[in-house]
Amino acid sequence: MTALKQYQRLEASGLWRPELGAQRREVIVSLGDASLTISEFSGRALAHWSLPAVRRANRGQTPAIYHPDGDPGETLELAEDESTMIDAIERLLRAIERRRPRPGKLRLYLLGAFAAIVVGGGIFWLPDALLEHARRVVPMAKREAIGEALLTRVARVSGQACMSDDARLPLRNLAGRVLGNDRTDDLVVLPGGVRDTAHLPGGLILMNRALIEDYEDPDIAAGYILVEALRAKQADPLGELLDYAGLWSALRLLTTGNLPESAMDSYAETLLTRRREPLPEAALLGAFDAADLRSTPYAFAVDITGESTLGLIEADPHAGDASQPVLSDADWVRLQGICGG
Repeated sequence: MTALKQYQRLEASGLWRPELGAQRREVIVSLGDASLTISEFSGRALAHWSLPAVRRANRGQTPAIYHPDGDPGETLELAEDESTMIDAIERLLRAIERRRPRPGKLRLYLLGAFAAIVVGGGIFWLPDALLEHARRVVPMAKREAIGEALLTRVARVSGQACMSDDARLPLRNLAGRVLGNDRTDDLVVLPGGVRDTAHLPGGLILMNRALIEDYEDPDIAAGYILVEALRAKQADPLGELLDYAGLWSALRLLTTGNLPESAMDSYAETLLTRRREPLPEAALLGAFDAADLRSTPYAFAVDITGESTLGLIEADPHAGDASQPVLSDADWVRLQGICGG
């Protein structure tokens, strides 16, 4: 969604503070397709900020100070000599703002829609209808901001997302191969916490480092990513969050644009531990076929005996042909070092 193609690989140095009262530290700031990545000089990512949720605290002054929407305690300072990065961020924020629905009109529309629901609904119909309405009207920019906020909370349990200079491009290649070329920044590798994979509103797919480090075949990691993306497609991630958070949280999102902090914290913890029902075998086979991936490596990774995943093995859509490689051997080796070992 980057509005200015020339800024897709821009980097600068800055001072980052994770929370109010914390020591500022010097970092590398990278401008991606839809986010700012804040990393140590070693390449380890410290934070990911969704561009639609970035705010400037001191417009027109230097050093430029930015923070995530709703969290002014976490800040990023860019000195005056980083004018190229500052100019790029400002131009992107202006472009995003031009595409953002006008608050007055959006609020009037939401209030009007809510009033119509109240008048036409009953006590048993209203909760489900309101949740469905919230799913429909929340824009993608807000979904991405919610996803980034949840990722921050997940990282408190799992540890900060893994990243290294050598693994950055292979990770994007893996995401592009499985999710599509428009989602190369949607894959996040965590050092722990998540069982295998999980998904967040806005399109982020989380995966445990073990899926990369413990297997020699990249088709296994690709299979887990593909299946998680299919879960997110079949069940709206924002809808899952709202179903968990409840009616009043949905009301608050519609009227204020934000979800309660307590609901976000609780859902982030649940996200890491919940068990999911298996997806229909026919849907899985169709997804593997469309992605030109073998289903057998994934099936044996899920169940080493193959008993519970026999259908994915026997009906593997690419068992007898040469499917498109997931990654080159060199990229896979680089990617296996993304968490530093």
